[in-house]
Amino acid sequence: MFPNLNNPVFTNIDDLNEIARQIRRDIMNMLLISKSGHSGGPLGMADVFTALYFNKLNIRPEEPYKKDRDFVFLSIGHIAPVWYATLARRGYIPLDELKTLRKVNGRLQGHPAPLKTHGVPGVEIASGALGQGLSIAVGTALGLRLDKKPNHVYCICGDGELNEGQLWEAMMTAGHHKTDNLTVIVDRNYCQIDNRTDKVMELEPLADKWRAFNFEVLEVDGHDMQAVLNCIDEAKAVKGKPSVILAYTKMGRGVSFMEDNYKWHGVPPNDEQGKIALAELKPTKYGDFVDYYAGK
Repeated sequence: MFPNLNNPVFTNIDDLNEIARQIRRDIMNMLLISKSGHSGGPLGMADVFTALYFNKLNIRPEEPYKKDRDFVFLSIGHIAPVWYATLARRGYIPLDELKTLRKVNGRLQGHPAPLKTHGVPGVEIASGALGQGLSIAVGTALGLRLDKKPNHVYCICGDGELNEGQLWEAMMTAGHHKTDNLTVIVDRNYCQIDNRTDKVMELEPLADKWRAFNFEVLEVDGHDMQAVLNCIDEAKAVKGKPSVILAYTKMGRGVSFMEDNYKWHGVPPNDEQGKIALAELKPTKYGDFVDYYAGK
């Protein structure tokens, strides 16, 4: 566990990078235990989740649905392991519960579900049917604005997910209504389930397309922690239009044989691969929630 869980006080970049590395280790251990789940996307987004949850979001783990909270919608629900690990390290759920990923009767389902449906505190909606998250985020942003609420809304999408037409309808709606309390973060890793994104459906010029829908477009190296923090601040400061951050990441970040390889989209490591991955990620000062290899 980390100190000062109720306040986003982690401002030291080395500390934030260490947290992100620990979250990657947690993801590996979760997948090794469950022997099921997604590896590539969760590893790639660990830095962005760390920046949000340990520095930027207005949240309170012991009161996950407080009225003035920032909203986070994970439209790419299949990268749930990075969210679960982040929520556990932030104090929303016990670390020990990470052992129950994808287990029968457990809360950590393959795609996230909210607390009210036997899901996880801090999760707003069930997600996993790609393309729907942004529509919900736009509706939430519009409702908050009508009620003159200060909350900010974040929606995390995948670049492969942009193949879904509903996302473009939501983008058009957000741009038309100038929802400046909305920030979209796109995991731009150029990988999706069965190939590179340009092989499945060319997205470029992606930044220009978002601009055409009246979004303020920001681009960032999704593994440069300081740049990510600055970019989130810049996005939140935009007035008169919604913002989108194109976060350029590497699928499988931190594990050499997984990096930038779309074939790791939905595949967990086997025991030998897990040993290599955890050795490359190296132990952190925060400690693993379980020693998967103890007694093996």
